[in-house]
Amino acid sequence: MKRLFDVVAASLGLLALSPVMLVVALLIRRRLGSPVLFTQVRPGLGGKPFKMVKFRTMRDAVDSQGNALPDDQRMTPFGSFLRATSLDELPELWNVIKGEMSLVGPRPLLMEYLPLYSAEQYRRHEVRPGVTGWAQINGRNALSWEDKFKLDVWYVANRSFWLDLKIIFLTLKKVVRRDGISAAGEATMSKFSGNRP
Repeated sequence: MKRLFDVVAASLGLLALSPVMLVVALLIRRRLGSPVLFTQVRPGLGGKPFKMVKFRTMRDAVDSQGNALPDDQRMTPFGSFLRATSLDELPELWNVIKGEMSLVGPRPLLMEYLPLYSAEQYRRHEVRPGVTGWAQINGRNALSWEDKFKLDVWYVANRSFWLDLKIIFLTLKKVVRRDGISAAGEATMSKFSGNRP
């Protein structure tokens, strides 16, 4: 039932939001340049890699050695607006249709984090990653990594269709309020360094 709901809802979402996505794409092209989309390999169900797609929110800015500058130096007010309104996440509906993601589940993080999880934290990969999730409606990036993973694992253990509907409804409410967009003192979220002291 969850997979059927994902496909139907994501398909209808892409259809209904296509004019919005077109406008966003044109604005990104004008203000940030090409490419309009940002793709990155992330771990999916069982930790299996997939290519997640989002709208680009940062400038291509590098230091003298060619390394990307920190997020806060590459983020623009326009990019911050896209993140605050979650408009940058809309292309992920395509990942949902393809079966790589679900509308609701733990957010897909970086591949480099996989060996850093405890056995309990790794349980977040027992389900498809989501466009939104239990952690997103309970603090999003304002949470510590430890608290975020506890919420992810709680969702895995307690997931249900009705819980998914509740999370989707509360996500829309959070987006309107623009809560928890970034961690304190960070443009987005600090990197996870594992459970080492």
